[in-house]
Amino acid sequence: MGPQGRAACSLLFLLQALAEPAENSEFFLPGDYLLGGLFTLHANVKGIVHLNYLKVPKCKEYEMKVLGYNLMQAMRFAVEEINNDSSLLPDVLLGYEMVDSCYMSNNVQPALYFLSQDDYFLPIQEDYSHYVPRVVAIIGPDNSESTKTVANFLSLFLLPQITYSAINDELGNKGRFPAVLRTVPGADHQTEAIVQMLLHFRWNWIVVLASGDDYGRENSHLLSQRLAHGDICIAFQETLPTPQPNQTMTPQDQERLEAIVGKLQQSTARVVVVFSPELALHNFFREVLRQNLTGAVWIASESWAIDPVLHNLTELQRAGTFLGITTQNVPIPGFSEFRVRRSQVGRPALNRSSQCNQECDTCLNTTESFNSILTLSGERVVYSVYSSVYAVAHALHSLLGCNQSGCRRDVVYPWQLLLEIRKVNFTLLGHQIFFNEQGDLSLHLEIIQWQWDLSQNPFRSVASYQPSKRQLKHIHDISWNTPNNTIPVSMCSRSCQPGQKKKPVGLHPCCFECIDCLPGTFLNQTLDEFDCQPCPSSEWSHRKDTSCFKRQLAFLEWDEAPTIVVVMLASLGFLSTLAIVIIFWRHVRTPVVRSAGGPMCFLMLAPLLMAYTAVPVYVGPPTVWSCIFRQAFFTLCFTICISCITVRSFQIVCVFKMARRLPRAYGCWGRYHGPYVFVACVVMLKLVIVASSVLATTTMPTTRVDPDDPRIMILSCNPNYHRGLLVNTSLDLLLSLLGFGFAYTGKELPTNYNEAKFITFCMTFYFSSSVFLCTFMAVYNGVLVTILDLLVTVLNLLGISLGYFGPKCYMILFYPERNTPAYFNSVIQGYTMRKD
Repeated sequence: MGPQGRAACSLLFLLQALAEPAENSEFFLPGDYLLGGLFTLHANVKGIVHLNYLKVPKCKEYEMKVLGYNLMQAMRFAVEEINNDSSLLPDVLLGYEMVDSCYMSNNVQPALYFLSQDDYFLPIQEDYSHYVPRVVAIIGPDNSESTKTVANFLSLFLLPQITYSAINDELGNKGRFPAVLRTVPGADHQTEAIVQMLLHFRWNWIVVLASGDDYGRENSHLLSQRLAHGDICIAFQETLPTPQPNQTMTPQDQERLEAIVGKLQQSTARVVVVFSPELALHNFFREVLRQNLTGAVWIASESWAIDPVLHNLTELQRAGTFLGITTQNVPIPGFSEFRVRRSQVGRPALNRSSQCNQECDTCLNTTESFNSILTLSGERVVYSVYSSVYAVAHALHSLLGCNQSGCRRDVVYPWQLLLEIRKVNFTLLGHQIFFNEQGDLSLHLEIIQWQWDLSQNPFRSVASYQPSKRQLKHIHDISWNTPNNTIPVSMCSRSCQPGQKKKPVGLHPCCFECIDCLPGTFLNQTLDEFDCQPCPSSEWSHRKDTSCFKRQLAFLEWDEAPTIVVVMLASLGFLSTLAIVIIFWRHVRTPVVRSAGGPMCFLMLAPLLMAYTAVPVYVGPPTVWSCIFRQAFFTLCFTICISCITVRSFQIVCVFKMARRLPRAYGCWGRYHGPYVFVACVVMLKLVIVASSVLATTTMPTTRVDPDDPRIMILSCNPNYHRGLLVNTSLDLLLSLLGFGFAYTGKELPTNYNEAKFITFCMTFYFSSSVFLCTFMAVYNGVLVTILDLLVTVLNLLGISLGYFGPKCYMILFYPERNTPAYFNSVIQGYTMRKD
């Protein structure tokens, strides 16, 4: 025989040896089709594997795992209930063989035993599609590590394996584990339920404790990933030491536990999430009680959330509030009585030296002592085992073509049954049973609270989680182990008040300082709670605001006192100017009117009247047309008036001082209507300047912040309007200087023609007020600019109306004897005689 043949024979001998009947088979029921069951009945038994048998002591010598025994009884109950039902599998008897997996140490040998045939022989074949193992399906084991170990063997044969509490998400990978199905939601849903509970109670500062096995590492890593970019921070994470099989602790492990509990005592985090099998928690919680750690919130993973042995440590209620994640409670009628019923079923004797105690009286007695708490706590994981057995039964019903008359007695191949199990869809105790694409059954999860009142459910449901919607809801009142039953606070930093941004302190985003948002900024927590956002230009905010408000638009309004005063002055000016027009019109041929300019007086008075009537364009919100009107119309009216005054001053000087010296020039001046030509030229030049200014600068109204009050937005003409106003005013200032010069030159003229003091007053006031207005505009941008601009405009109009025309009206009305040609001639003769 060659090396390859010898190797094959050696492997065959090993597989056959491992497939020998299990010494620790607890229950056996013969039947047409057998189900294999893997349950943890002895949590601290260490199996010693030999080549031909597994040596396991009697269960009475070791501590029993009550939940494991409870789940094994659930499988027995489901099988007996199906066998007693004539409609599901008529004339077909389901059998079972259940093995104690001893937590994790005894998984491979039972798996090979279940895969073997009746002769305990597991042949090596190229094609196993027509291979019939000892059992048609396996229920269990209860933890992810053991499930993956067993699945690596069963998946080669496509032997259906339905686990009732293994939550590792890798088991949903059908490429790696094609034969694995689960009647419990995966670890992702457990993590999501925990996170949503933390968010609901606003716990953002937590501690994570995990066991050193795959279960602890994988689930803590999954939670850390889920919280990586969230609002919950992990203060610290520790690994709990795994005890020896007999629950003894080494000195190093004891020191480690003391350090972990001491760290919990010093931490500000009061919420502790624990991912660990219950095996590693007994010594830990004894240390918690020894150091008197109180006031914490303990969140249990599904592995120990409803463990009755841990709950039996009644002193734990001093440690704080215990919450846990577990499957929903589905009452199973008759199971509580069956659990403590002493079975009469025995296994046929086998040809071997020893066999396990079939009816473990000590195990049953232990279960009876916990029966009350098991009954009150409800059938949670029990229903997962119960529904697993029924899923296999319904698949057999379909595969064997069962009807009311009976079922076919066909050979059932594992791969055929696996396909049928994936397709089952039935109702069991009011719940729909079907498997999704990942092979998972979508049962609800529940948040439970531990209670120690003997008259109440020890694991009271306080919330439910729907895996299909990934939503935690129906959160009931929780009895907190705190003064006044207040919700415990677990935050690195207290929540900031509205309108306060967070300034990170240290490495954790949950640790921060709260800083008020300054005026003009606000905090939008949905966008960024670590930085205040600036308000839009048209809005403002107070300190610590969470939103901005519209700035108040400010412009010159009719009901304001300055507006009323200016409008009254404008009305006075308009009426007085209108009266001057009437007076001058009635006395148009008198010497006073003719000496004031004659027809040119009306050329001055008409723009004055129009300027007065246009004052309302300064009041109300500015528009494009009102800004153009301010920039063009008023300055044009002023230019006409000032050019007329200037040319009138020049003409008087020419008559008395230049006519004799330049008679020809004076003749041309009079012949070609020099005054009107001068005014027309000035007006044309002004039109060019105004048009250029309007085209060069936008006239669109703008808003800008009031420098005195940022809550106010000033609505005014474009700031470039001020520059245009300076350009337009420059010509008027030049004309006012010329008029002032000519008036000063003619200060010695006859009294009736001496207008120096009146023109000087008008021009000086106009010049000084214009310079003051331009200076004020350059240094201030408030709404006061509009008020002052309007006031200066009205006062200048009044200065021309009353300062220039007022004295002449006074002479016409009160000194008519001086308004005669004879009087004017006598004055001129007197001036001529003094000159001679």
